[in-house]
Amino acid sequence: MDSSLFNSNGSISSSTRAFEQIPISPRASQLDRGRDSVAKAKGLDDNVVLRGFKTSDASSPMGSVQGKDMNFTSNSLLAPRPMAPLPNRTSLDSETESRTPMISVTSNATLVKSDTTDPVHKDEKSGSSQGNDKPNTTKNSRKRPSKVVTISEMNLMLQRSHASSKLVKPTSAVDLEILHAKSEIENAPIVVDDSRLYSPLYRNVSMFKRSYELMEKMLKVYVYQDGDRPIFHAPILDGIYASEGWFMKLMEGNKQFVTRDPGKAHLFYIPFSSRLLELTLYVRNSHKRSNLIEYMTNYGDMIASKYPFWNRTNGTDHFAVACHDWAPAELRGRLLSCIRTLCNADIEVGFEIGKDVSLPETYIRSVENPVKNIGGNPPSERPILAFFAGGLHGYVRPILLKHWENKEPDMKITGRLSHVRGNANYLQLMKSSKYCICARGHEVNSPRVVESIFHECVPVIISDNFIPPLFEVLNWESFAVFVLEKDIPDLRNILLSISEERYLEMQKRVKKVQEHFIWHAEPVKYDLFHMLLHSIWYNRLFQIGHT
Repeated sequence: MDSSLFNSNGSISSSTRAFEQIPISPRASQLDRGRDSVAKAKGLDDNVVLRGFKTSDASSPMGSVQGKDMNFTSNSLLAPRPMAPLPNRTSLDSETESRTPMISVTSNATLVKSDTTDPVHKDEKSGSSQGNDKPNTTKNSRKRPSKVVTISEMNLMLQRSHASSKLVKPTSAVDLEILHAKSEIENAPIVVDDSRLYSPLYRNVSMFKRSYELMEKMLKVYVYQDGDRPIFHAPILDGIYASEGWFMKLMEGNKQFVTRDPGKAHLFYIPFSSRLLELTLYVRNSHKRSNLIEYMTNYGDMIASKYPFWNRTNGTDHFAVACHDWAPAELRGRLLSCIRTLCNADIEVGFEIGKDVSLPETYIRSVENPVKNIGGNPPSERPILAFFAGGLHGYVRPILLKHWENKEPDMKITGRLSHVRGNANYLQLMKSSKYCICARGHEVNSPRVVESIFHECVPVIISDNFIPPLFEVLNWESFAVFVLEKDIPDLRNILLSISEERYLEMQKRVKKVQEHFIWHAEPVKYDLFHMLLHSIWYNRLFQIGHT
């Protein structure tokens, strides 16, 4: 492993040069196809509809938009930037709540009901779609990573990160509480037998249990009210980017953890949607996202100048939750120091193990029933050794099909399946397979990881440098298989080398870990909302050492 990946303390280098190299993937840029009306943000109040903004709003203290150009006053969050004219553009009322700043922008999104209408993502959601299976050869397709970090090396990096906490001198009651909590966790009583927590799933079940108890008892989160809809405070609850929306909805509506007194807060939440930032500001077919990055840069500058909280810790007690592919680039500059909870958890683009949190990409088909179709066949009724179906996005999937499509009767590896209502074919194949292949597409993350867990199929992750979700807590190697991209030709031998006894135990653990990946309309103990909040809390605690 190349030592240039690390700082002197063993942590991943946070150089922003890595972000400059992130191309705009076809997966993201083709999202424009569905934009013919304003995206619907379900789950807020009475099904709040995402709104555009007035083309001229003299009442807005943050400036106005006139004609094709965005002309703001000097207080504007977003500097003037030419915007492409929209066909049949109409003026829509902006949200006029008390949240500040009031940002007038011209929305490029006319409507996306949800991500389910996006043809590009039918593959990523279900592996079934109508269309061809030709490999993507566009110039924006991601290339192989320059360096590969194995899962074992990631484990060591996490240990080094948590062992190299920064020494701090407590300056407030909150600091003392954090240091006390960390000490309690480090000296947690040994859990011998817990009826609820199955210890093999966790790195250290004793520390996790104590940390979770302390989170429930003491954690307070301040949620910034600044920022206008739809980029802020307007969660999308279905589709491929639903994780960021569900967390936002549940966090903003939470009464246990949220505090209105920032002086009591251990964490500060920036409630923006990376998906809606793209829908609102990305100029279709421009292949440029500099205005999205600038927007978030200016937001970070604004809260740092408006409030004393950011500067007290240089933002290390702040966090954002974002699932769009471009989120790593949008959360850089000043925002790079916050805890970034990302679906695109890629070491190659600057994800810092031990600081940042890997966000599961959960494809939500039904807002009313997020766990619809959960479950699968018992091990004795899983005749398929390995299953994959999907479009050939990125460079890995064409290699996977080249080696394994129609090669072995027990390897069901194929392109897109014929579309069947409810994706019945895809779901049945997943429920009837021992191992489900989670191969990266344009980016390292894939909803197949969570789908595999939901359908009790042992995940086989083929995505170099992908940090799996909730990495700081879960022992992923106990219930998933990691195969390096270079080892795809040996995939079947790798799976056959796993004993039946070992497979049965892994499959059992997949069923037990399900509860940590489920969204509930009303959060319940150990569900995904609580697990994400815990990982953010846990990483924050272990960034701080004793004097």
